Amino acid sequence: MAIAEHDNVFIFVPNLIGYARIVLALIAFWFMSTNYVISGWCYVTSALLDAVDGHAARAFNQSTRFGAMLDQLTDRCGTTGLLVTLAYFYPRYMFWFQLSIAIDVACHWLFMQTSVVVGRSSHKVNENFIMRLYYQKDILTFMCCVNELFYVCLYLLHFTYGPLIFGASLFKILAFLTGPFAVLKALISVMHAYVAGIDLAAVDVRERQERRQKSEPVSGKKVE
Repeated sequence: MAIAEHDNVFIFVPNLIGYARIVLALIAFWFMSTNYVISGWCYVTSALLDAVDGHAARAFNQSTRFGAMLDQLTDRCGTTGLLVTLAYFYPRYMFWFQLSIAIDVACHWLFMQTSVVVGRSSHKVNENFIMRLYYQKDILTFMCCVNELFYVCLYLLHFTYGPLIFGASLFKILAFLTGPFAVLKALISVMHAYVAGIDLAAVDVRERQERRQKSEPVSGKKVE
């Protein structure tokens, strides 16, 4: 049975999923320092729904700029909330968690804003080879999952070693395996900022040239 189309963006299916992600993230934040079971499940479910809302957007033809921004903000705020907790749990490594937050938020914000300024239909559309490669569906999903898994494992290790494999903690093993990918994702975030900076500077140059052309006297016209 066909679903009637409407233009109320706020109640599009992927955006409703986005609101659910926010609620789950808030619950995770509330219990993050006291109950790792509730917090862990809520956080992981919120993160996994990131893939579900994308499928819903395509299935219902409900891809919107509002939804993309909602998705980005939820991702950034969710990861930031977890990193703040990790900085509290592991104060010796606070600087690295702070650096991760700064890179994640600043680079993605600049990239998103620049995509809007230059008029791209989506922030995932870019001429840069690395960006095109990174935003391929399978690669993007893999990188986001292993990045979140790394931080989630660090979080869980504060409370429990989890299942043991040949006497070794499963969470610790996963943290070691996913850690390099978390570093790689941070480097790709820096690339986001570099690419966005180049694009934004090009816009500035073009606008300055246009202003100069408008201020120059018309050829052949006498200037009083």
